[in-house]
Amino acid sequence: MREQSDGESMSRDVLTGDVLDRAPDDRVQVLDADGTVVEPALEPALEPTTLRSIYRDMRFCRRFDKRMISLQRQGRLGTYASLAGQEGSQIGSTYALADDDMLSYQYREHGAVVARELPWEYLCYWMGHEDGNAALAAIDVFPLNISIGSHIPHAVGWSWAAKLRGDERVSVVHFGDGSTSEGDFHEAMNVAGVYDTPTIFFCNNNQWAISVPRERQTASATFAQKAHAYGFEGIQVDGMDPLATYVVTAAAREKALGTDSDSRGDGERPRPTLIEAVQYRYGAHTTADDPDAYRDTAEVDRWRQRDPIDRFEAYLRNRDLLDDDRIEAIEAEIEATLATIVDRTEDVEPDPSELFEYTYAEPTPRLDEQREYLTALRDRHGDDELLE
Repeated sequence: MREQSDGESMSRDVLTGDVLDRAPDDRVQVLDADGTVVEPALEPALEPTTLRSIYRDMRFCRRFDKRMISLQRQGRLGTYASLAGQEGSQIGSTYALADDDMLSYQYREHGAVVARELPWEYLCYWMGHEDGNAALAAIDVFPLNISIGSHIPHAVGWSWAAKLRGDERVSVVHFGDGSTSEGDFHEAMNVAGVYDTPTIFFCNNNQWAISVPRERQTASATFAQKAHAYGFEGIQVDGMDPLATYVVTAAAREKALGTDSDSRGDGERPRPTLIEAVQYRYGAHTTADDPDAYRDTAEVDRWRQRDPIDRFEAYLRNRDLLDDDRIEAIEAEIEATLATIVDRTEDVEPDPSELFEYTYAEPTPRLDEQREYLTALRDRHGDDELLE
């Protein structure tokens, strides 16, 4: 729910400089764990309304997450992937984009959708209605992707098409560290490097690919360095620092469009970038997972000391941009918004025949048989009987 002030440019008011001209393990950080600015040259010049809007959206994400898990436990929502701990990377990076840049995400990056003013239909998908995915098109977001990494080539294809059309738009594709073990990731990276597509690869390294820890996922020192094999830059950023992810994404966007200082200065062509956001998943992989079976709670507690919301709140309080009254008002608005979204979604009447609508472009004989069988059962027994 971005509040952009008149005259404020989301990606140009930040001193990008040589922010991408670093070794892949030279992690970019603007705020430390207590909200103190540690690299003043990189602190973005954002308006107070924008900074408070970032904070609001991060708090909304955390509350949204708790509510969705609660609904799933009550049987009112399907399997859900928690984002808690990753609010800083999702919100910070999306605020650095133009409104019509294309977002493509895996299934955990709900914050990227929140930053685009979450449509109420989004919950419909998690309650079993495919229309919830379709609603994302209106805010330039690809449908969420469940199969690991298969959306990455599509994001590159879209950005390549945008380049050929001469559009001043980039594609940002979110994925987890586990996706880097998939062929789709490497194929997409290779095409982006060869054809100079305006793509920002955003790897959300939350330390776990379900139950596989980061050190067993790759022998590389960083995920960011994988970009070098494909001829472009990789950068590591503190993913729990929203200002750092904003700065890095803004710089990557300029490079993707060929408007960064390096491109103008020496004639370098526009280039893609791989961003590795180092962060932590507080909760389970999904609501069908038990993280206590494979990780130590002490590890979770250590990462919670770097909480993105706490550190950003401290930063805003130190600048007199936030106080208890403002936070109370933000909380009240969030609760009211969530209640409205949930109520509206649960009022949607499901149509069982839609089960057969999106499997194939043209229905197969077997699918037609199944549809007819379900129709006969409903006619014979009635929907109420079938739901008993």
